[in-house]
Amino acid sequence: MKIKKLQYEDFKINVKLILSALWTSVMFLYIYGDYFELYVPEKVEDLLNGQNILNTPYKLLFVAIILTLPSLMIFLSLLMKPKWNRVLNISIGVFLTLFTLLAGISSFTEWRIFYVILSFLESIITSIIVWKAWRWPKSQFDKEYS
Repeated sequence: MKIKKLQYEDFKINVKLILSALWTSVMFLYIYGDYFELYVPEKVEDLLNGQNILNTPYKLLFVAIILTLPSLMIFLSLLMKPKWNRVLNISIGVFLTLFTLLAGISSFTEWRIFYVILSFLESIITSIIVWKAWRWPKSQFDKEYS
């Protein structure tokens, strides 16, 4: 008697889609971190009184630019040609990996342990983005003539 094994259909996912999905995950983690921080005692009062780390227009602009990068990369990872796509994913991925690690390390307090965990996860995902972009598959033409 033959035993039939179930085999599930699978297909190869384009690297652009993988990168876009990873950037989407990073974006959600950023949003969750900012939202959860509103529950930290005295955070809302400090925001209302202007007593926060983003107390100048330039600091706010700097953070806005940094937090815009993952949301732009969701789209750009799908749109750009492979050469520039790879370069941008590696460079922004490395920068945000280091940035979020620094943010997480500097947040070691009882009320911000959630932020440490989220920044650790963000750093893992941005590291995977760098790794996936670094190992971008070569086209068949490039393989034959390199």
